Amino acid sequence: MLTPDDPSDTVFLLDVDNTLLDNDRFSSDLDARLERDFGAAQRGRYREIYAALRDQLGYADYLGAMQAFRAGLDEDVDLLQMSTFLLDYPFAERLYPQALDTIAHLHALGTPVVLSDGDIVFQPRKIQRSGLWDAVHGRVLVYLHKERMLDAMQRRFPARHYVMVDDKPHLLAAMKIAMGDRLSTIFVQQGHYARDSIGDAIGPAPDITIARIADLLQLTPGQWRRPETRRLEQESMP
Repeated sequence: MLTPDDPSDTVFLLDVDNTLLDNDRFSSDLDARLERDFGAAQRGRYREIYAALRDQLGYADYLGAMQAFRAGLDEDVDLLQMSTFLLDYPFAERLYPQALDTIAHLHALGTPVVLSDGDIVFQPRKIQRSGLWDAVHGRVLVYLHKERMLDAMQRRFPARHYVMVDDKPHLLAAMKIAMGDRLSTIFVQQGHYARDSIGDAIGPAPDITIARIADLLQLTPGQWRRPETRRLEQESMP
């Protein structure tokens, strides 16, 4: 554990969903399972519950939505199997290519830390089952709103400089405004949030933009401190 008396030179803050792990694929698999077992109308009802909870809480609450979804379905024999589907889902198979190799590479450059939003049960379970928990040696933070917990993050993992890697450019901008030059931002163009942000005016812009998480294997020591390095990879978003 890092202490204020022994700070890391650089802490890499790594988002999980659609940054290290293809959460869109999980969401699609969940929709398919709901429709298979309960029909299209009930799948749509679950999504309405999920969306309402997300608007209320500000983060994805799959388990909370499932708890509310059970109303009127207690006699359905398939309902109890949904807990197994969610809690035992093979998240390790949903890691993006070379995600674990990328974390190993970042260990040579600084201290990688998972910094995620989410609930206190399902999100840690996802991080554990995917292998990400072990990959960062247990350095995991899960907050309701991580952009509001930057002081707590810095107390937990003190460093001279931080690098945030995320698929949400607006969140990266908010964190950059809060931390200034002590934070470099890397926008990874994966998942629906990244696609939905195309054409948005975002300021400050990300310091570095990459097409996929594996592009960080090209990151060299101190490169994140050179703002002229806007892209590690010139390929367009797939």
